[in-house]
Amino acid sequence: MADPARAAKLAQRIKVVVAEALGRRVKDPRLEGVTVTDARVTNDLQHATVYYTVFGDEVAQADAAKGLEKAKGVLRQEVGRNITVRLTPTLEFVADQIPVVASNLEELLREAKKRDAEVAALAASAKHAGDADPYKSDIPEDVELDEDDFDEEDTDLSVDRDVDEDSNK
Repeated sequence: MADPARAAKLAQRIKVVVAEALGRRVKDPRLEGVTVTDARVTNDLQHATVYYTVFGDEVAQADAAKGLEKAKGVLRQEVGRNITVRLTPTLEFVADQIPVVASNLEELLREAKKRDAEVAALAASAKHAGDADPYKSDIPEDVELDEDDFDEEDTDLSVDRDVDEDSNK
């Protein structure tokens, strides 16, 4: 079993090699809109999964998948020439779903922003359910209170109890 850091480095190298080979060595017109986005290699360095996106509609994506399957042997040969491992890993091509997920996320963010604006508009025109100040006091506002104004029977501020941490008293 190889080091995960080595597997990550190998994956990055495979990504670069496959992307360069698609532009340089493979002359399939179905692969012109293909962009290699990521590659992952298993820890035993035997299998590599290459993620790609395709610029175009669903027909272009289906054609690109067929073209990649057809060019898999040439791409694996190119990877074997450009990396330094004992065995060349098998290649598996998977269409990357990041653009689809990103567009769904953007739509959700737009909807949340719209709802936030609606809530803010409702909050601006909202009134209190009760009085504006629910903590009313019977003392007139022009009277200032000091600690001396409280009697000992009104509050328990004057009692100083020593707290013993061991006995909780």
